[in-house]
Amino acid sequence: MVLRQKLLCLLRLHPGRHLQSFSVCTQGHVSCIISRFLSGSPTAPPRPIRSENIPLQESLSIMGVDLEMARQKQPAVLRNVLTNEHGLAKFLSSKGASREVIASIISRFPRAITRSCDHLEERWNLWYNVFQDNAEIVKILDRSPESFFRSNNNENLRKNILFLTGLGITHRDLPKLLMKAPRVFSNSLNLNRAMVDLLQNVSMSLGGTDHEAFARAIIFRNVYILIRSTKRVSANLEFLLTALKLTNSEALNLLQGKGADILDLSHGGLKRNFENLHEKLMSLGCSKLEIKSLMLNGSQLLFISPKTLNEKLDCLVQGGIDIKRILEKPKVLDYSTATLKQRLDDLNSLEYDFETHGIAILDKSKKRFEEKLERLQTLGP
Repeated sequence: MVLRQKLLCLLRLHPGRHLQSFSVCTQGHVSCIISRFLSGSPTAPPRPIRSENIPLQESLSIMGVDLEMARQKQPAVLRNVLTNEHGLAKFLSSKGASREVIASIISRFPRAITRSCDHLEERWNLWYNVFQDNAEIVKILDRSPESFFRSNNNENLRKNILFLTGLGITHRDLPKLLMKAPRVFSNSLNLNRAMVDLLQNVSMSLGGTDHEAFARAIIFRNVYILIRSTKRVSANLEFLLTALKLTNSEALNLLQGKGADILDLSHGGLKRNFENLHEKLMSLGCSKLEIKSLMLNGSQLLFISPKTLNEKLDCLVQGGIDIKRILEKPKVLDYSTATLKQRLDDLNSLEYDFETHGIAILDKSKKRFEEKLERLQTLGP
């Protein structure tokens, strides 16, 4: 500890001098650094960067791989001496992948050529137990090579599959999770278990009756929660409960529904967006109760940046829409400001009465809105 303090002091006294990392906290290592620093001895020269493997490039080029893309994605792979590109190609071909698909997979995720045939076979079997269809797995690899090749830890994948199925996630739903967020299955089992434990504890503290079902519902609505830190999720949960003054039943319903996505936001972003929304709605004459009701029914608004949200609200209000109508139909805020302005201009030119007919017309697909507008032009509102 004394040596570490001395080192920090030296850094403050000589900010222009560079020291080697002292993350290894042994006395001998730190003493060596201090001694070298005081003596003025130069640090070891950097290792030369290994050049690319030319025969490997030629081999991949013959296979149709986009070398420039591979170089941008994972340049170190092209310097490897030992690779398994031909074994990989033969393996994927045996599962039904075309030459073009194989080349595309390697171009976008070059590290795939470092996997051994035994590893590939074992991993494929694990995926096959979930999907039960080789053609489906090939489609997923073509769409997202990273989902299959990112991790080389097959045992960890097996444990995570068993853990999630043990939580009650069915084999019908497991493929959706694996396709949507493959990083979840690359997590250590302890990380996934820690998040599930947190969610179950939340259910318990809120008076829930089925803690596994609560965790399962949140994960299925927002599988990305498993790749977030428990610290972030805990902070977001605490903020929502406090800021909205939710009852236990309100919190349980929100979190198992649309509110599950909110937990994925950065804590700073959640606070900033909520505080802006609260302030803006208060300035437009909304009560705290109305704002709470909006959050329970339109929590997706918390994903919109303050500037964009304010622009949308101003556009609607200036276009003649009462704020109460917006509270009843918050989905209109999903559309861009430009789209809302154009629609309001079109409807106002026809003297459309929003007080009588409401604002549901603003929440229509482009095709359906244009069809409705055409009828209004012919028949009148």
